[in-house]
Amino acid sequence: MYDIERFYRAKDVSDAVRALEADPDAMLISGGTDVLIQTREGKLAGCSLVSINQLPELTGIRTEEDGTIVIGGAATFSDITNNKALQSRIPILCWAVDQVGSPQIRNVGTIGGNVSNGVTSADSASSLFALNAVVELTGPGGVRRLPIADYYAGPGKTVRQHSEILTAIRIARADYENYGGHYIKYGKREAMEIATLGCAVCVKLTEDKRRVDDLRVAFGVAAPIPMRCHETESKAKGMALDADLLDAVSQGVLAEVKPRDSWRASRAFRLQLVSELSRRALSRAITFAGGEIHA
Repeated sequence: MYDIERFYRAKDVSDAVRALEADPDAMLISGGTDVLIQTREGKLAGCSLVSINQLPELTGIRTEEDGTIVIGGAATFSDITNNKALQSRIPILCWAVDQVGSPQIRNVGTIGGNVSNGVTSADSASSLFALNAVVELTGPGGVRRLPIADYYAGPGKTVRQHSEILTAIRIARADYENYGGHYIKYGKREAMEIATLGCAVCVKLTEDKRRVDDLRVAFGVAAPIPMRCHETESKAKGMALDADLLDAVSQGVLAEVKPRDSWRASRAFRLQLVSELSRRALSRAITFAGGEIHA
């Protein structure tokens, strides 16, 4: 049973913003994979919904003249996974969103909704952190952009204002070109599972492919919100591609993460995952960047 008091299908983004302004209790809905479940369970009983589902201005994926990749907030996970440009330029994100739920969920669930839920377990989030993604919000005052790290305000919370819509996620050319990346999700089963821990690594190598030029290590479920390990990243710059690098990263991240105990996993187990997954993800990312770990 879906107890919905009002439902309004917006004609475009401006119309959706006006509808949200007119109804302080209204909620946005696009794919509905979370909102409709909560409505059916009674958590959002009597809700008022403003639909932005399939608005053309929100579903596109394009590359701007300067190489910036722009992913519409209502682009589905399947849209991202199957996009040829994204497959060639940022395959880490295609792989990450392909870990979400089932094929049915991926066909309707959107990246904007995944990020805007504010949950640390979102499969897209840690990869977007590693890609230095920028979130674009459109509201009554116009458009504002902010780094994705500044979008999260706490567990299940973002800084999006009631009348704002996440219209796009932007990734600059300098943040993906010449980088190799890999995302690893750990769950108790291989499908239809919320991440117990997620680790995303992007690495750029020096021209001779023998040292780290830049490194980004991001985690989901290793803290109340998705996070980066900036100290470890800084220390890894310039290091040779060998076992010492893997050890330094897999041990360094342990000092930066803040996992907790939950019914899904203990803090101790998550720390073990943090160390092991960062090692594995870094090794694969180096391979994708054209390098090789030397003994």
